[in-house]
Amino acid sequence: MKKINISNPDRAEVLVQALPYIKQYTGKTVVVKYGGNAMINKDLQEQVMEDIVLLQLIGVRVVLVHGGGPGVSEYMEKIGKEPSFVDGLRVTDQETIDVVQMVLAGKINKNLVNLLEMKGGKAMGISGVDGSLLRAHQKDERLGFVGEIDKVNIKAVTDLLDQGYIPVVSSLAWGHGGNVFNINADTAASHIAAALKAERLVMLTDIDGILLDREDPDTLISEISVDELKQLCREENIAGGMIPKVESCIDAIVHGVKRVTILDGRVSHSILMELLTNEGGGTMIFPNGVLNHE
Repeated sequence: MKKINISNPDRAEVLVQALPYIKQYTGKTVVVKYGGNAMINKDLQEQVMEDIVLLQLIGVRVVLVHGGGPGVSEYMEKIGKEPSFVDGLRVTDQETIDVVQMVLAGKINKNLVNLLEMKGGKAMGISGVDGSLLRAHQKDERLGFVGEIDKVNIKAVTDLLDQGYIPVVSSLAWGHGGNVFNINADTAASHIAAALKAERLVMLTDIDGILLDREDPDTLISEISVDELKQLCREENIAGGMIPKVESCIDAIVHGVKRVTILDGRVSHSILMELLTNEGGGTMIFPNGVLNHE
């Protein structure tokens, strides 16, 4: 193993810088929505799990909510079914919802639980169907079995947190008549974070954050209030898969989450950098009338 030489003063500076953030988040709830390239790249996946386990070990109550769109699309291609999307949401017929259940609640969820355990964490995998965690109705006939969340029964998550587990939640929901609905993972994470009154919601994605100009990465917005973000949406600066993500961020803040960050999951250990250092990254969204640094 290659040894990295870091001077003692540098080591001390890292620890000193982290100390106030550790105090801030110990005993608090942080929800991490996990998706994008950070999910399909093995090295990044291990770093994300290491970040989450470290947070658990310092006393942060971490909930991991995951999607798995690339995995679902890959399996659909194997069975000769072409994925289709409307406004960033997957069109989900009966065959597709069967695939979504199998891939999300099965393969991906259990792989994440296993990896967290291997990294020294204590994790339990559930879906939004378990314990009626998420209840939903059909969002739009054009989308098929895509749900709009009606109710969150958060007890299943809080029970696991109280027992020292990291709940790993796949984004499915139970509906009327026993139907299972595919839920956008950003939306699921937003509702769960709001029900928990989480200190932070971190949305891992595969872009730098929110850009003032979608074609120019140098226009990254580092912090923005809810009203300012709504104005960007009205000006049509937000498009495609960013639409449900941004709507979820706004909804989380409106319903009591203190801060939401859209964070580039392609950056090594981005969660720890965001929560435990002065640097951070991505785009921080905060309530109207509240300064980001407060």
